[in-house]
Amino acid sequence: MRDYYEILGVSRGSDEAALKSAFRKLAMEHHPDRNGGSEEASARFKEINEAYSVLSDPKKRAAYDQFGHAGVNGAQGGGGPGFTDINDIFSEVFGSAFGDMFGGGQRRSGPARGQDLRYDLEITLEQAYAGAEVEITAATAMTCEVCEGSGAKPGTSATTCPTCGGAGRVRASQGFFAIERTCPRCGGEGRIISDPCATCRGHGQVRRNRTLQVRIPAGVDDGARIRLAGEGDAGARGGPRGDLYIFVSVRPHDLFERDGLDLLCTVPVPMTTAALGGEIEAPCLSDGDAGEGQANRLSVKVPEGTQTGRTVRIRGRGMPSLRSRERGDLVVELFVETPTRLNARQKALMQELADLCGEQQHPESSGFLNKARRFWEDVTGG
Repeated sequence: MRDYYEILGVSRGSDEAALKSAFRKLAMEHHPDRNGGSEEASARFKEINEAYSVLSDPKKRAAYDQFGHAGVNGAQGGGGPGFTDINDIFSEVFGSAFGDMFGGGQRRSGPARGQDLRYDLEITLEQAYAGAEVEITAATAMTCEVCEGSGAKPGTSATTCPTCGGAGRVRASQGFFAIERTCPRCGGEGRIISDPCATCRGHGQVRRNRTLQVRIPAGVDDGARIRLAGEGDAGARGGPRGDLYIFVSVRPHDLFERDGLDLLCTVPVPMTTAALGGEIEAPCLSDGDAGEGQANRLSVKVPEGTQTGRTVRIRGRGMPSLRSRERGDLVVELFVETPTRLNARQKALMQELADLCGEQQHPESSGFLNKARRFWEDVTGG
């Protein structure tokens, strides 16, 4: 009999990690399935497993180091070394890579939780601001009422699968080890339905539209997810229902743009109001506490000499926070509007105003022209 350390290609002082690494490499290399079922590979594979099963066990390794093969053979009554089950070895060394091949798969005959579902919901910015309760219709799997989820025609019942005996899995011997797979006849269910229910066609479930009420919290943002526990697909074989996840998207608004908790709004300002100062009305969102009309508009002061791009911040009129009592602001950007289609009298007045205005009335233009003159002089060298 060959030395176990020699079989694995390791020294006698090798630690557990070195043993496992050597076994992993050799087992993959000589696995019969990777060598076309070669008898030579099967024999080598068996030898590798035998060596590892002894050396990976501290007690067996100690006996082997002291007495050689006699130390482990004697402990087994002369019947050869005692091996750890092949499933346990592969579960330990390879994890789940060979789980299904060596019996690590789960049976499907027990209760199974239903699938989670996704529903995409588009709401308005007004609904996101104030919160809302909306009605949705979602198609979900329901337990068949005709057969009560059994899948069998009323008055009949499913029978135990004769191929797997109800286990849902079958085992086939291949050389010295066995491969376990899902039963091909019952698909892992462990039972056969000879006379299926006409309503669900043997599935035990039917898909139907359900109407649900969904509460949208105030302050919800685009991309938020709302979980409705137990509103997903029905579970199989008495298992619990899955969950329904509502993915929220907020429709773009004609007037407002959201920036975190702040709402941004651009409002045109007549040129005369911007020059002389005054007040304008700006739109805002309402939570419905006040009446319509004035609840959706605010008076905004326009400082004298306002330029396009100036902003006025109105505290506490932005979006509410989902996690606190904090509220954002309404940021009104002022856009100075130049009058168009002037008549002769209006043009004359505008020209008179232009003649009367100087650098003091156009500080931005004066500063810009000074910078432009320096630029032109640098370019022309003059």
